[in-house]
Amino acid sequence: MSGTTSQPPLPPWGNALAGATGAVLANAIVYPLDIVKTRLQVQVKRKRTDREPLTTNDAHYTSSLDAIKKIFEDEGIAGLYSGINGSLIGVTSTNFAYFYWYSVVRSLYLSSQALPRPPGTAMELSLGAVAGAVAQIFTIPVSVITTRQQTQPKGDKKGLLDTGREVLHSEDGWTGLWRGLKASLVLVINPAITYGAYQRLRELLFPGKANLRPWESFFLGAISKALATIATQPLIVAKVGLQSRPPPARQGKPFKSFIEVMSYIIEHEGPLALFKGLAPQVTKGILVQGLLMMTKERMEILFFILFAYLRRIRDSKLQQIANAAAVRAKEVMPTVAK
Repeated sequence: MSGTTSQPPLPPWGNALAGATGAVLANAIVYPLDIVKTRLQVQVKRKRTDREPLTTNDAHYTSSLDAIKKIFEDEGIAGLYSGINGSLIGVTSTNFAYFYWYSVVRSLYLSSQALPRPPGTAMELSLGAVAGAVAQIFTIPVSVITTRQQTQPKGDKKGLLDTGREVLHSEDGWTGLWRGLKASLVLVINPAITYGAYQRLRELLFPGKANLRPWESFFLGAISKALATIATQPLIVAKVGLQSRPPPARQGKPFKSFIEVMSYIIEHEGPLALFKGLAPQVTKGILVQGLLMMTKERMEILFFILFAYLRRIRDSKLQQIANAAAVRAKEVMPTVAK
């Protein structure tokens, strides 16, 4: 996803590895914010007339700082990193798949043009959406398991595999691993908006610049992610509701669609509740996207250097083989002449 450059393009797997590496580092740094935003998004304010709690955790959080304080007091530092293993596996697989397929579909699009030129905003969004949809189909089971882990009460913490078994033994069976797939497919507009906006802002603010400075990559990534998150927050909240355990008030009955989740939230809290957890969601998104793009740009440069080095070694070995063959030929030729 680099701009115009004289350097040879990275192969799809190179872009995928660079993107996945950046995503893992970025998400590991801000993971506590991921826990906070998930807990805020699944909780529903309880009314005096409600007989059953409306959320899977007894604690009620009034803000991001309140959530961090209560989680730390109740579960210790480990509580702020609950489910991190599954999350990083999911981040790695999702981003590797996304960047791989984005590079593939973008290369196919450019090669189909009579005069190759950067795609417009609408086409960037479309390419990002196609790549995101393909990535989600393969990686959503890890997302489902991670969301379950992040919302498990203190006395019911399970590991990655045990949580996966819990999902498999639920009412949905193995299809439960793909809960929220429809919402996820709709949410491909989020990375589509993010990377489409990133490309357009890069061309507008830094036209013709091959390699961005770290702060430039961070700035573009942060702005583009903030725009995408605000536009898609209601769907993000609905997706989390679909993938987490159903609230006790529903007596174990899971939500069937993101429309049902949204209706449930509006009924109990009002329409503005569809934007709950927006502050940590945007903060996390900005930091992750900024760090991801900054790291990805650096990784791409490293891969360019690595590929150039490997090409030099390959050319050197080929030259050595050619020279050895030439020497051998000279040694054989006189014998043949005799």
